[in-house]
Amino acid sequence: MYRFIAFLRAINAGPDRAVKMEFLRQVFRALHFSDVTTFIGSGNVMFRTSTKNARALESKIEKRLRRALGYEVAAFVRTETELAKIVNCSQFRLAEADHRDFNIIFLAHPLGERLRREVMALRTDTDEFRIHGREIYWLRRKKQGRVSFSNVPLERTLGRPFTIRGAKTVKKIALRYACNV
Repeated sequence: MYRFIAFLRAINAGPDRAVKMEFLRQVFRALHFSDVTTFIGSGNVMFRTSTKNARALESKIEKRLRRALGYEVAAFVRTETELAKIVNCSQFRLAEADHRDFNIIFLAHPLGERLRREVMALRTDTDEFRIHGREIYWLRRKKQGRVSFSNVPLERTLGRPFTIRGAKTVKKIALRYACNV
């Protein structure tokens, strides 16, 4: 059995998208996943399955969630090894050292060279981006609550679904589920 973590987009992202975590766990159990648990109410689901193909799992999860919820939910599945690599990356240490806000943007596929350049061009005095594999590390020098915060430029640039998690949340998930951190 392999352990995976699904980071879901659009879960509890507004009043029309409210989802109870018990319902979400039931949906995952209906997919024949075992040891299904959730972490906070933003669509972080840990599970085990005999399937090794993360891309196939993403598709399977997205289809079932579409039927269960009536709207599209993008799923970004990572192995516990991948999650450990994310948490152990140098960007984590830099952000923790100088107390910057730090977010991880989860993508389904790595960016091509053109999109990499376009994302890097979004850099400002307050926002810095690092791209590694299927993740974009977003370091913010000001707290989100103190400046106008918008994902719109990133959404326009990427032109594909993604989901964002705070580094503290990702680290807590990795620590809680014994991901070699």
